[in-house]
Amino acid sequence: MRNHKRSRRQTLATFISVFVPLLAIAPLTADEPNQSITEKGWEAVAFKEVKKDSLHVYWKAGKTKDASSPQPAVVFFFGGGWKGGNAAHFLPQGEYLAERGVTVFLPTYRTLSSHKTAPNIALEDAKSAIRFIRRNAKEFNIDPDRIAVGGGSAGGHLAAATSMCQGFDAEGEDTSISTKADLLLLFNPVYHNGPEGYGHDRVKEWFPAISPFHQISKDTPDNIVFFGSEDGLTSVEQMREFKAKCESVGVASELHLYEGAKHGFFNPLIGRNPSAEFFIETLMRTDSFLQANEYLEGMADPELAARILKGLK
Repeated sequence: MRNHKRSRRQTLATFISVFVPLLAIAPLTADEPNQSITEKGWEAVAFKEVKKDSLHVYWKAGKTKDASSPQPAVVFFFGGGWKGGNAAHFLPQGEYLAERGVTVFLPTYRTLSSHKTAPNIALEDAKSAIRFIRRNAKEFNIDPDRIAVGGGSAGGHLAAATSMCQGFDAEGEDTSISTKADLLLLFNPVYHNGPEGYGHDRVKEWFPAISPFHQISKDTPDNIVFFGSEDGLTSVEQMREFKAKCESVGVASELHLYEGAKHGFFNPLIGRNPSAEFFIETLMRTDSFLQANEYLEGMADPELAARILKGLK
């Protein structure tokens, strides 16, 4: 178990105090339009039509010296308890990874507030998004066998569930296209949905099939998990048990615990006690994890992360 180390926190905090002296970020809400994404140079493409409405995926190509070679990709699902949320929640992480050379996708999906739908529909849409991205890998110039999927909170659930939970496929969809990720990047995920886990009353109709924690197998993707000790929605014990269960079947699982951190601590746009320090450190660990799995080259860049964070409005 690799826990949050105080010495590293002190070094990073010193860097941030110099490089990001004034951090003022306006929180995004579920009602805020995703113009906040396209204004930063991201492209939007509809991947699904639902009752005269379109679901979109926002994407940005990774910067690379060799544009002719298919690039690795990362998909981030926003959180919000399957009730709300905004695709821009992972915009800062996406901006950083695209600058580092990974093509990044930020899909939308139906929620209670947007379409009066239940969590099973959110998972159906998330699977549709993954299939759309993989089916169009050539057009996006990405490698369909190097797609990492991540998310925070309920988005973390969707990231894990698209890989680990069978079924929940849209009617008429080509199920021969896999929704399994190569890697999972999970930020305070609510992946345990049993009676003692998160949101059981809203998903019990589909439990245990909808709960990634209850679907761990040797086919589970290698993963990295970030979690605050004071999360409040689920427990450190469940995070540790997920890691242990993964490792027991030969799946590599990193767990990074942050003492005193609350739910959403890693995200500067949402969360109960977000900070520049948490954002940058979790992003640097994500970068290192992607490097270890040959998605990125070169050193993780905290100065780039700080510049992106400072530029948010």
